[in-house]
Amino acid sequence: MSTELLNISIEKTKSSKINELDWDNLPFGRVFSDHMFVMDYKDGQWENPTITPFADLTMSPATSILHYGQTFFEGMKATKSENGDILLFRPEENAKRFNLSAERMCMPEVPVEMFIEALRTLLNVDKDWVPAKEGFSLYIRPFMIAMDPYVGIRPSDTYKFIIFTCPVGAYYSEPVPVKIETKYSRAVEGGTGYAKAGGNYAGSLYPAMKGQKEGFRQLIWTDAKEHKYIEEAGTMNVLFVIDGKIITPASSDTILSGITRRSVVDIARDWGYEVEERKVSVEEVITAIKENRLTEAFGAGTAATIAQISAISFEGTTYELPAVEGREFSNKVLTYLTDYKHGKVEDKFNWILKA
Repeated sequence: MSTELLNISIEKTKSSKINELDWDNLPFGRVFSDHMFVMDYKDGQWENPTITPFADLTMSPATSILHYGQTFFEGMKATKSENGDILLFRPEENAKRFNLSAERMCMPEVPVEMFIEALRTLLNVDKDWVPAKEGFSLYIRPFMIAMDPYVGIRPSDTYKFIIFTCPVGAYYSEPVPVKIETKYSRAVEGGTGYAKAGGNYAGSLYPAMKGQKEGFRQLIWTDAKEHKYIEEAGTMNVLFVIDGKIITPASSDTILSGITRRSVVDIARDWGYEVEERKVSVEEVITAIKENRLTEAFGAGTAATIAQISAISFEGTTYELPAVEGREFSNKVLTYLTDYKHGKVEDKFNWILKA
């Protein structure tokens, strides 16, 4: 693998942990691969690109990230094809969204070519960590943090860009019941909702925990002004099939532009389905459920791919949705996307990159 663009220094671990893995039981996000990519930003440029053994970070208690939350991340997956190739699904889109988040968080961008090279080099070093078993993948977490040891409210001058990976199984093992949230808000117009900023997720934890205590796996967030319109769920965008049409909230500055959601929309249109990307009111969804016109509801995201929604709760009433087994579109698109990511179907959209 060429590292000409970055001249990446590679230090391999002296003791791999790969033989300790139980490949049949991989908890999501708790088992980490042998290496990570680290690069520093200083004096207006990126420097010292290195692949090192996965290890803890050392920083000053005054480090900016610890006080002012200047951080964001991406989520991606690598899969293994039947012939052993390591495949990435639309990584350029992740790189572009990474830089969109960087701009909003007043942090330096990482050129797309540099991002991809760092990712491919790391995956080649840790290629044995990509699971071959169906339903499993290598989750990839690129992120950036502010590193100035300075207690003052201003953008940091120094940053770290890090990528680490972890082999994972399914994020959701069964359909999820969700609650439409009408008190707390995830994002507001003009805010950071469209960026994958760490603070967005921190602020969502308390209402999500309250929902979980009521028996709901996820919240569906609504607009912060009136709580009339559906936005997204905690870990995914949401889509509905109503009257045979696929309906989903359009991306905005309060809704993350999900790569999986966009892919599902493109596939649906290619298959001849009518798709509407627009404002979706809570009233419209609840009315469609009551009138048996809503036949499918599901989430789309990197971690889950397609997560079937089994029930929707609104204002104290829980509405059970049609059986998952009979959901024509979402089951079909899940199978197609899974096969697509493993190289089992034609790459007709040019979405696959070999590591």
